[in-house]
Parts: sequence; structure tokens; C-alpha cells
Amino acid sequence: MPRPEAGPLLQQWTPRRVLVFRALNLGDMLCAVPALRALRRALPTAHITLLGLPWAADFAHRFADLLDGHLSFPGYPALPERETDVAAWPRFLAAVQAQAFDLVVQMHGNGHHTNAMLALLGARVHTGFCDAADRSPWCLPWPTSGPEPLRLLALARHLGAPADDGALAFPLQAADAQAWAAYPEVRRAMAGPYLCLHPGGRAAEKRWPVAHFAAVADRLHEATGLPVVLTGGAEEATLTAAVRRAMRHPAVDAAAPVPVGGLAALIAGSELLVSNDTGASHLAAALRVPSVVIFRCTDLARWAPLNRALHRVVWDPAGDRVADVLAAAMDLLQQG
Repeated sequence: MPRPEAGPLLQQWTPRRVLVFRALNLGDMLCAVPALRALRRALPTAHITLLGLPWAADFAHRFADLLDGHLSFPGYPALPERETDVAAWPRFLAAVQAQAFDLVVQMHGNGHHTNAMLALLGARVHTGFCDAADRSPWCLPWPTSGPEPLRLLALARHLGAPADDGALAFPLQAADAQAWAAYPEVRRAMAGPYLCLHPGGRAAEKRWPVAHFAAVADRLHEATGLPVVLTGGAEEATLTAAVRRAMRHPAVDAAAPVPVGGLAALIAGSELLVSNDTGASHLAAALRVPSVVIFRCTDLARWAPLNRALHRVVWDPAGDRVADVLAAAMDLLQQG
């Protein structure tokens, strides 16, 4: 077995079967892509499985160059991302233990609630983030500051993986644009240049006011003549409809029950995205689409895009910086 005092783990040992735990939503998963890329570079022949939320089966399939499989995490009482399926836990533990993983890498957070749980999975070595009081071999104390992709890259470096590329990515597939086949208004907009505004967000406190999105949409349309597309999931249709009603000019409402790839294809074709700090903003970063990201309460230093030339951030806890959002958007459009 490798010894902590002998150097980084992956420079002493080549595990054959690796399980990565990160059971989070879209934006959080995109922030992990650089670390997953580094892990794959260090372990080109290993079988790497993601232990994530059910939706992330598509994520693992899309990133097949980095991940070889997906296991659905049944939830855990201390974690808020999904309701715990208590009845599924015995089957889940048996299934994971049967795969005899050599290494579990905890990329979910500081490990306070999860490291003891992951120890039940039966891997030969358990590593990843931990809190400052944890002195377990191979663990890395959770960084309390810095951008999320770079925090995760720090773990990859700690394990001995080459970790010098912090760029996000989202590989588009041929089927992604076809997600809009049943939405003729969206398809017509996608045939030419357009702008995207994403007024939604998982938490209400992160969302910029509807009236402000409407005002920015109208001003951008007047300045550019480009159609405005309002993006969102099916659960955000009420919100996008409210923005559309508040606008003086027509807009295309694209809040619909399409897969993540469909949203990505829509954002990828746009000239600009204006959004709250949410998964759509991380898609824009991954797709290299210019964006303005509005932060109201979340940690800007942790979640803002790394490329501040292509992606502008506006800190607006009071929800009153319409002029600044509009100025940032116009500057990006003029540069393009």
C-alpha cells in the first residue's frame, strides 16, 4: 500500500477502479470538469465512476472521455441536494461494495458530513477533502477561499495528478439542438443571431427582479435589433412568462422540459447570456459564450467565471444595478 510520507498518492500507486463522489447540480458539476480532466490524465487506463445525483448519468455519458460510468446516489440526511431514499441504502451499499473500488475520491465538499459515510463503501483507499481537524491519510483540508474549479484542482494536485488547466467544458452533441424540434418559435430564433436571458435560479434569493430582466431585455433589443430568448427549465416557465409580460417588445419564451444539452445548444448559439448565478452561467463559461452574471447573495469569488474578459460579473445584493448590467452587456456585444 502507498504511504503518505512517501509522496503524492497517484505517484506511488495506480488504482484500477476509482469512484468520485460529487452529488451536486449542473453548475457544481461543470466546476469539477478540470479536476476530472486532471484525474483522467493521471489515470488513463483506470475505470472511473461518478457517484452523483440521478440526472448526472447524462453528465457521465457526455464526458465519456473522463468518466466510465455513473452510480446514482440515494441521498443522505445531512445533504440537501435530494431527499434520502432510506430503503435504497442497503442495495446501494451492496452494489458499491461488490464493485471493489480501489479508491474513493471525495469532491463533494469539506467532508464533515460525508467522509464517514463514504468509508462504508469498502474502497481500499478513501481520500479527498476533509475539515481542518481531520488527520486522515491522503486527505486535503478544504480550501476556505478561491474559485471552485481551482479548489478542486488543488485536490488533484494533492493526489499527484497534473492539474494546470482550469477551463470548464461542455461537449455538445448532435442531438442537443434537436431537443427544440417541437418548439418552432425557438427554432426560428436559433436560425439567426439572438440574445439569451436566464431569469431563473434554484434559490429565490439568488434571482434578480423580473422587472430588471425585462428592462435589460428591451434595451438590448432596441440597441441591437436581435431577438431575445428567455431560457429556463419547465419549472421556471412562470418566471419567464412574467419577464415576457413585463417587456415592451416581444420575446421568445424557451422555458421548456428539455434536457440540459438542449439548453446548452441554445446558449451556445447566442451572442450573449445575461443570467443569475446559476447553472446557465456555468454553461456559458464552458461554451465560451460571452455573459453577464448577476450575483445577489452567493460567494462571487467562489462561483464567478474565471475569464473576466469574456464573462462580466455584477455584484448586486440590493437588486438595483440595471445600468451596470446593461453597460456590461453592451460592452461585450461591441467587442464581439
